[in-house]
Amino acid sequence: MKKLMKCALLAGAAFGAMATAAQAQDAAQDTAVAVEDIIVTARRTEESAQKTPLALTAFSGETLERTGAQQVTDLQGAVPNLNLVQGRGSSNSTNIYIRGIGQPDSLQTFDPAVGVYVDDVYYSRIRGTQFDLLDLERVEILRGPQGTLYGKNTIGGAMKLVSRRPGQEFRARGSVAYGDYDLIEVQGAVSGPVTDKLALGLSVLSSERGGYVTDPVTGAEYNDKNSKAARASLAWDPASNFRIDFNADYSKDDAGLTVGQAQNSLTNLLGVPAYAVPNPTPEFNFKTRTTPGLPNETRLETWGTALRMTWDVSDRLSLKSITSYRELNTDDYIDFDATELQIADALVAVDQNQFSQEFQLTYTGDRLNAVAGVYYLKEEVSSHQESYNDDLTAGLVFPPLWNGDYTFTRFIDDELETTSKAIFGNVSYDVTNALRLSAGVRYTEEEKTYDRFTYVESSSPFLISQYGFAPPKGTWEDTSIMLSADYQLSDDAMVYARYAQGFKSGGFNGRANSGTEATAYDPETADTIEVGAKTSFFDRRLRLNMASFFTKYEDFQARVSGVEKDPITGVPVGVLSVINAGALDIFGFELEAVAKPTAALTLDAQLGFLEADYKEFNDARFTNFGGSRAFQDPAFSPKWTLRMGGQYEWSLNGGSSLVVGAAAKYRSRMALAVDNTLANSAIPLESMYQDSYWLYDARVVWSDSSDRYSIGLYGQNLTDEVYKTDAQEFSSIGNIRTAYFGAPRTWMVKFTAKY
Repeated sequence: MKKLMKCALLAGAAFGAMATAAQAQDAAQDTAVAVEDIIVTARRTEESAQKTPLALTAFSGETLERTGAQQVTDLQGAVPNLNLVQGRGSSNSTNIYIRGIGQPDSLQTFDPAVGVYVDDVYYSRIRGTQFDLLDLERVEILRGPQGTLYGKNTIGGAMKLVSRRPGQEFRARGSVAYGDYDLIEVQGAVSGPVTDKLALGLSVLSSERGGYVTDPVTGAEYNDKNSKAARASLAWDPASNFRIDFNADYSKDDAGLTVGQAQNSLTNLLGVPAYAVPNPTPEFNFKTRTTPGLPNETRLETWGTALRMTWDVSDRLSLKSITSYRELNTDDYIDFDATELQIADALVAVDQNQFSQEFQLTYTGDRLNAVAGVYYLKEEVSSHQESYNDDLTAGLVFPPLWNGDYTFTRFIDDELETTSKAIFGNVSYDVTNALRLSAGVRYTEEEKTYDRFTYVESSSPFLISQYGFAPPKGTWEDTSIMLSADYQLSDDAMVYARYAQGFKSGGFNGRANSGTEATAYDPETADTIEVGAKTSFFDRRLRLNMASFFTKYEDFQARVSGVEKDPITGVPVGVLSVINAGALDIFGFELEAVAKPTAALTLDAQLGFLEADYKEFNDARFTNFGGSRAFQDPAFSPKWTLRMGGQYEWSLNGGSSLVVGAAAKYRSRMALAVDNTLANSAIPLESMYQDSYWLYDARVVWSDSSDRYSIGLYGQNLTDEVYKTDAQEFSSIGNIRTAYFGAPRTWMVKFTAKY
């Protein structure tokens, strides 16, 4: 903490000195330029990010390209109070938490808590959101509940990716990158006119990288990358007041297993040791073994289309239609125990499709601005799962009927169908030239049906379990509101206050292993009060944005594990339940600063503080604590996040330029799983935590005099820090606790050409 505060004070002192120097400069000096302003659609209408009364961070496509960002997870650290990492045990899902609210489980029965949108189309699953940043105009991260304009499953916030729209000007860009672990990435994008009213855009990507986790015996590679993606866009303007945009995309990921490290010794069903791990667990050296014969595959294939039509009925009134259809198919093999034993290995095969339709009506007046709409979503998800557990049952003895090793494989087939309907509206009114009041409301009706069948194949009759799972249809409804007021102190300073609500859908326990666990759970809700300021100084060479917030988070959906004895054999059986167990109070503040004292120098910093505390977390197993585990630490809620970065550009002879940039990122200690103590214990499980750590990145980029050609060297995690990003806690099944780690030090050389 002392080190963090010292760095924060040094950053503040540096910014203060820089600001003083900037103030002393002549405002008309040619070398000083303003900090970039980005137009966003956070409130479904175009407006400056600095005029939008909510906490958001926007990245232009040029910024993403300049920093060498390749995937959405490369934005980790660049947004206060954001956790954005690859999901546990999967190469194609994303763990997103904003201000301590998220959902890390990729199982299809768990809905996300941060909404992901690509060109205004909602993605229902966290699978398939490990996006490569391909030909984007911008990325917007909205913090806090967005329930009125974005709907369900945005109680933490929203992440929006916006593609470039083809235009009448020809544009082309291509890049080739090579790096360690045999990284080879090729990107290309081209767009331009077909006729004077029709434009076409095409973009493609191929990205391959060897695994940074290897098997020391066989040499097999894990945690690798093998992605292909393509996107086509049509922009048609048949009339001056009518626009049609059509997008079609396809992507395929064919990576190997995502493997972690076993954090403690494993056992069989009776608690007999099966695999020994030293205590304390040694530092991960990125070498491990998985079960022989388990396919080294995590495959994903997804495609979709989107049709957006906009009709300007008049100068003030516009009608927009957004129609989309998407499909996703995965075959993920997962080694939950992260050892060569078959304690808990699995195949998770998912087929998902979704259709959505949204109509928006937008009014822009002299003082009144409004948007209203209706939304419909139909989603169908079917999955087939196989859980291989032979070593979990090895050595069990039931004399005189059976002695020896039992085979044990569980099969699960389920289907989930969701229908969601909503109507919404948002109004902003300029009371004076400085004061603006806004209000929004959204009503949602949702219906889910879930059918599940599970059975076990075993060489022991006492380990055969078969039951059907078909709970009644779940129906939920919600009304969320938003109220805000903002006051423009000057052209360069705005203060605002905002109250916002959101909800996360209810559902069914897709991890049930018995009929007693086959339960439904209710939605989560979040109510947030936020106050903030967005300011610019010194001819907009210095930008300071601040926000403070308080959130009441209710009916937290907790997946908790326990153990029950089989009524016939007395064998302990793992129980995985999902309950509305918790309520949290979350307080925090955020600071974002960007300074450009000269055209050559840019400095930026992002600071986040978060205090998340359970106010209620009922669990009958914690008898020593009155049936409550509210003393535990909420997952993925580090108290401090900090990033400091900068770049300087030198003009070279002949008109070329050289840019040097670097960033330091800090994250304080945080829990990586909801279950972070043993049952009925207040002692933290250190293996389910990541202590505070720093990461350092740097880049050097040369560009020619025309700025068409560039070559850059990029380095990530320069000090080769070993740090955890996620963890699995299944101690009720073989005592499993597994941690997943960020990539070690990497480098990349990238050549780019633009026309």
